[in-house]
Amino acid sequence: MNSEPKDSEKQAQNSKGIYCFMDVVAREAEEYARDHTSPMPSLLEEIERFSLTATPYPSMLTGRVEGRFLHLIVQLCGARRIVDIGTFTGYSALAMAEALSDDGQILTIERDPHFAKIAQGFFDRSPAGGKITLRRGEAMEILQSLPDAETDLVFMDADKIEYAAYYRESMRILRTGGLMLADNVLWYGRIFHAGDDDSRAVADFNDMVNGDRRAEKLFLTIRDGIYLIRKRAA
Repeated sequence: MNSEPKDSEKQAQNSKGIYCFMDVVAREAEEYARDHTSPMPSLLEEIERFSLTATPYPSMLTGRVEGRFLHLIVQLCGARRIVDIGTFTGYSALAMAEALSDDGQILTIERDPHFAKIAQGFFDRSPAGGKITLRRGEAMEILQSLPDAETDLVFMDADKIEYAAYYRESMRILRTGGLMLADNVLWYGRIFHAGDDDSRAVADFNDMVNGDRRAEKLFLTIRDGIYLIRKRAA
């Protein structure tokens, strides 16, 4: 008898990881929000299933609620030039690319060659994939190579220790009125009693943004927290 769990059982087991931030937001509320949010295209649903069942980091998945939020933000602000810091399996980049105009472009950055290959495979299967350029390497080095004030939107979901550095470079490359979205700013609730390097880095990042007069900001409790930041005029 085969004792290996079925894919549906794996998804149920691994999806527990994606709810580890529910010490802050009730699981019932998250499930209710998902059920009352427009579904994503079939390829994005496939990426979600793959990320939950075939990767060791299911909690890194953006998922339907946040994916739809990103999609709508791109539509509402009319962004054409987007930088996505942290590709993982490609969900966030593709969710935003689906909302881009034909002349829009996303630069997505991934350090891990394994996940970069997976994401590129999904991009190649999507009609919107041609709007996405994936660069492999260290995010800071790539950000530093980008020109000043030519980016409309930055989505940040990568190494938490580097959030402050990513923020400084993102503010440089954003045009006036451009938007930044920083993910995981609740950091599973650990920011309230930060006892490790990542938690302290996220808490310090939140305080830095809150004190930056160049930024108009809104702290959102969507999923694990999203900091929505708009670059003010100088």
